[in-house]
Amino acid sequence: YMGYSTWKSKPKDEKTTGDTFSPQKQIMFAASVSLLNPHAIMDTIGVIGTSSLSYSGSAKITFMVVCILVSWLWFFGLSIVGRLVGKVDSSGRFILILNKISALIMWGTAVYLIISI
Repeated sequence: YMGYSTWKSKPKDEKTTGDTFSPQKQIMFAASVSLLNPHAIMDTIGVIGTSSLSYSGSAKITFMVVCILVSWLWFFGLSIVGRLVGKVDSSGRFILILNKISALIMWGTAVYLIISI
């Protein structure tokens, strides 16, 4: 279903719909999605948390700081790329292609999971 929805979805033209969030609403929405995302919580505790067990003292502090920096750099990078794509591709063609690729990956993953069961 998610693959089908993604395949059929079309980018909205924000200029004509007027459905844009204020910066505060965007921040709150992003924070709620991040903080309430079970996958992110499991990654933080299961992957990063267990990886930190191999460090002690100042190395553990360094590991923590680097994890935070990498996370911030990744999300700032995503936001910059999203902004650039929005300015360069005003037609929405890139998003349409990205949606098609995403749908194919979802369907491929579903087939793989079904076969492996």
